Amino acid sequence: MFKYVYHFILFSLLSFFAQAQLLDPVKWSVDQKQLSGNEFEIILTAKIDKGWHVFSQTLPETATPLPTEITFDKSSEYKLIGKTTEHSTPHFMKDVDEVTQLKMYEGTAVYKQKVSITGNKATVSGTVNYMCCDDHQCLPPNDYSFKITLVNNATVGNTEGSSTITSTEQNDTPQQVVKNIVPDSTGKQPQDTVTTTVTDNHDLKDKGLIQIFLIGFGAGLISLITPCVYSMIPITVTFFTKQSGTRKKGITNALIYALSIIVIFVLLGLLLYSFGISGDSVNEFASNGVFNFALFLLFVVFAISFFGVFEITLPTSWINKSEQLSDKGGFIGIFFMAFTLVLVSFSCTVPFIGSALALITQGHALGPIVGMFAFSLALAMPFGLFAFFPQILQSLPKSGGWMNVVKVTFAFVELALALKFLSNVDLAYHWHLLDREVFLSLWIIIFALTGIYLLGYIRFAHDSEVHYLSVPRLFFAIGILSFSMYMIPGLWGAPLKVISAFAPPMATQDFDLSRNQFYGISSSSTPSKPKKYDQTFHCPHGLDCYFDFADAKAAAIKENKPLFIDFTGWSCVNCRKMEAAVWANPDVLKRMKEDYIIVSLYVDDKTSLPESEQYVSSFSGKKIKTLGNKNSDLQASKYNTNSQPYYVLLDHNEQLLTSPRGYDEDVSAYINFLDKGIEEFKKRK
Repeated sequence: MFKYVYHFILFSLLSFFAQAQLLDPVKWSVDQKQLSGNEFEIILTAKIDKGWHVFSQTLPETATPLPTEITFDKSSEYKLIGKTTEHSTPHFMKDVDEVTQLKMYEGTAVYKQKVSITGNKATVSGTVNYMCCDDHQCLPPNDYSFKITLVNNATVGNTEGSSTITSTEQNDTPQQVVKNIVPDSTGKQPQDTVTTTVTDNHDLKDKGLIQIFLIGFGAGLISLITPCVYSMIPITVTFFTKQSGTRKKGITNALIYALSIIVIFVLLGLLLYSFGISGDSVNEFASNGVFNFALFLLFVVFAISFFGVFEITLPTSWINKSEQLSDKGGFIGIFFMAFTLVLVSFSCTVPFIGSALALITQGHALGPIVGMFAFSLALAMPFGLFAFFPQILQSLPKSGGWMNVVKVTFAFVELALALKFLSNVDLAYHWHLLDREVFLSLWIIIFALTGIYLLGYIRFAHDSEVHYLSVPRLFFAIGILSFSMYMIPGLWGAPLKVISAFAPPMATQDFDLSRNQFYGISSSSTPSKPKKYDQTFHCPHGLDCYFDFADAKAAAIKENKPLFIDFTGWSCVNCRKMEAAVWANPDVLKRMKEDYIIVSLYVDDKTSLPESEQYVSSFSGKKIKTLGNKNSDLQASKYNTNSQPYYVLLDHNEQLLTSPRGYDEDVSAYINFLDKGIEEFKKRK
């Protein structure tokens, strides 16, 4: 029996490592054909690896994959004639619902668009957004940017784009990487090269995985005390200990049951990994406005469900089928008993799973797998533990109305977390709808209502009447109401370091009575010379920052100081933690203010670049249209990383002064990092 379990887990691991490789099964090219006079045909060709396929431009609205979408940049030099047409032999497959027909192409896919140029010459550019799949997985949507020049009576082709994804595996040893310098503020592509020393902080990755594990494990522990799961523990354990014949067999069956729960959730993590919640897409998801807004709506739905308005359930037929298979006995029967538990408890566990995964996507590429393992480990532990020590079952609290109190309490928490994701969108697009004082006001009200609810002054439809207040419930109410009171001074500018990673930056605070006290700046400290983008961005703690790389470099040369690059993001939780826990330290702040020229580069900002500054990246082949795109391209092309925060110290020749640093709240190590940079800079003078 255990041999089959071993082979099953081994197969799963091999499948994971096979899919962990970066895949790029589609290669695009662009060509042209002059039809007559000023009329041309643009031909986009996708060469698709065997076993893979891309989709038509027209798919049903209910289709799971995304259709191929071809957009042409607007220009007065040419006009589109009709719509883009498809010129390959189509294939058809059924969607996951086994009903919807999907039109797709294998081997080669050709898309053609007729255009008419208004003069004798025109440059046509655009983007193909496509999704490719094989029989087992789909890769995340990708972009191919193209550009081609059309000349009447002559053809000059110039493709500038690629869908190739570049990745570099790094270790703790610095390595030399030669890359083209990224475009300057004018958008031009210089041909000079620069050699930089690139390192990756593996300690950061390890800490990220530990944090993800703790998030998943915590969510699993909380889900144990929901009605759907808690009531199943004594019933299931009693079944294994009494119906298995002997205690030894009962323990064995209970352990297999617990192991099956873990396998089911780890497979779910592998499935999510295979659908692209990994690698570079982690950062793309974390900073994407649509994704963050979708998470906001998802958390609101979870909260409404926990408030008791409706339940998120799976089809009854799935549960019935799983129960039938559980009657077969043996390993298969036990596995499907565990699968039945997963299905039955879905309405209680899915908000915790969804919330944990939403937070996990802000972190490590392996997040879904580690998170699901941690969640399932917490969920499965009681079944194994109580099988060994069945006498503990007698001391468990009885099921009752207290479990609904747990659900409602976490409904309030889900609402609070929802605002964090809405804040990410608000900051990236500069809507100013959820500035710091508005965000704090909503959190104060939400947590105050939570405390009042725990005291029994608010009741929901499924709540039992509170005849007396239990001591644990009182303590939780005191803690939550105290947290709500703690946030009130933040409305007038208190730093609130405990929640600095979640609340919007202090710079969005309109009313700040304590700025002089907490940030040590006065009206005279306002920079006399305006900086590019200084109306959009602001630095914490009164630091005099730049927000454009070229401007900062010029200032560094003028003032004869090294350059400090802060790769950051509006949606970067760890960036806010570093600013609150490390930058605020007096010794760190002194060095940053006096010894460096600081430039903060937001990789997820949606400010559009002027047309003259837009360009196609020589590193990724993608069209760089926003300030966030430009900053992200700079980080990826020069330092082969896309994680934030990321701190880089440079001399005036853009050479590294010391190895870059990522997220690490060790203040002494950060001071050493800054001191090493200054020491090396002085040597190179």
